[in-house]
Amino acid sequence: MAKPLILVSNDDGITAPGIRTLVKVAMKVGDVVIVAPDSPQSGMGHAITIGNTLRLDRSIAFEDLDVEAYECSGTPADCVKLAKHHVLKNRKADLVVSGINHGSNSSISVLYSGTMSAAIEAAIEGMPSIGFSLCDYGHEADFSHTEEFVEKIILQALEHKIPDNTALNVNLPKKSEERIKGIKICRQAHAKWQEEFDERLDPRNRKYYWMTGSFVNFDKGEDTDEWALVNNYISIVPCQFDMTAHHAIGMMNEGWQL
Repeated sequence: MAKPLILVSNDDGITAPGIRTLVKVAMKVGDVVIVAPDSPQSGMGHAITIGNTLRLDRSIAFEDLDVEAYECSGTPADCVKLAKHHVLKNRKADLVVSGINHGSNSSISVLYSGTMSAAIEAAIEGMPSIGFSLCDYGHEADFSHTEEFVEKIILQALEHKIPDNTALNVNLPKKSEERIKGIKICRQAHAKWQEEFDERLDPRNRKYYWMTGSFVNFDKGEDTDEWALVNNYISIVPCQFDMTAHHAIGMMNEGWQL
């Protein structure tokens, strides 16, 4: 029986430690093709390149693993588009996995995340997809405790399938002395980044701004991704790209005089 074909991408760049961990896990399950940005693309969201050229080259970053790998000058969404329409051509990926991101993409961060945008782009293109993120922003983050769980989730997705037009947002707790308690399927918490803009002066005495701030969770529910992560569970949030506020349609039809 042919192995499943798994496409791997990310937003931290093709040389990031997180994608190497994900590739090694994916190789246990299937045949792997990598198309990832040639430089960090964190926070790019679902941006695509329309005003500049896109370059796609074979990468030596995974030469030691003897796996087909390409680096792209564009965004994570560009990588998935090029993978489907150019690299894979007549091959169809059985699963697209993105990550493992250095840092959480829970709650509202899913909107800003390049990692999740690669996964959502795959779902738009009709390919089952998962975005993986570790709640550790350090470049030297330890991913070793996540491998068995990442493999389990990939196997479950291949066996039981992901619903159409859906991408899974998986967030993994940072390594600690306590073993991860398990995996919970959650909803996205109602939370946001409370930004502040620090006004500074450059060496030429010109003003510039540096965004700072803190994450604020307004959600007290125990069925959210934020609750799961705080309590040392892995969270899985099924995400859709239909952003229609369906509950608002009836209200507007009844109340607005149009």
